[in-house]
Amino acid sequence: MQTESIAENLFFTTVRIDTISPDGSSGSGTGFLYEHKIRDDEVAIFVVTNKHVVDGMRTGSITFHKSVAGKPNIGQAFRLDILDWSANWYGHPSPDVDIAIAPYFPMAAAIKSQSNVDLFIRSLDSTMLVTARQSEQLDAIESVTFIGYPNGIWDSRNFMPVARRGTTASPLSIDFEGTPRFLIDASVFGGSSGSPVFILNQGIISDKFGNTTVGTRLLFIGVVAAVFFRTSLNQVISVPIPTQSRPMAEQREMIDLGIVFKARTVVETIEALLLARPQQPLQN
Repeated sequence: MQTESIAENLFFTTVRIDTISPDGSSGSGTGFLYEHKIRDDEVAIFVVTNKHVVDGMRTGSITFHKSVAGKPNIGQAFRLDILDWSANWYGHPSPDVDIAIAPYFPMAAAIKSQSNVDLFIRSLDSTMLVTARQSEQLDAIESVTFIGYPNGIWDSRNFMPVARRGTTASPLSIDFEGTPRFLIDASVFGGSSGSPVFILNQGIISDKFGNTTVGTRLLFIGVVAAVFFRTSLNQVISVPIPTQSRPMAEQREMIDLGIVFKARTVVETIEALLLARPQQPLQN
């Protein structure tokens, strides 16, 4: 597989996260790579996911693609097992924002020094981050693409994630219920926690004012975190997307509405980490 198109590159922005809880049960989720400029000539890359994917877990692992001659070595992956799991993650300072990050470069350096393995990644960055002005230009209903490992499903032979599509279900320009979130109309299952959400347009691109251009547009707009269920009592509730497969105490029916934290919360988490732990090693 080549990595020539934007869509092809998106498949290498994510990593699979597997966890073991204190009771021994296993879970899975999605992480992705985000590059942040620290200074004019310095950048750091972070693995981004949800707090509920990593918090309280006994151990965890992250699966990366291997690299050969600067290209992805399809079918070859490296699973990094992290024993001191919780200590590697930093959460958004607000308890209500379900975003967690971990520095990538220390992981890559450890893999290289201990196993002499080079990794192949593609990272998101600020050039893809949707701006307030772009949000205002987007229509109330837009097609979205998100990439991850729903119910732990992936191409286990080639270690590739799954791409899915839906639409925005609430306007991106508005904070849903006054929080930095919006809704998507899509089937969101366990394992999709932490999936990056994009607006990916190829061909004719239109805004809500009727202006059209021809080309490709990629906007990083958020991170999947929760889903709405209807309970047996006919109540509609929102819960974090389960990372573990286990019987539910009450019958719940998914109503195909996912809750997405806006992309700006990723930057907020990174900036909070830089203020709280200025001496933490972030780079090679």
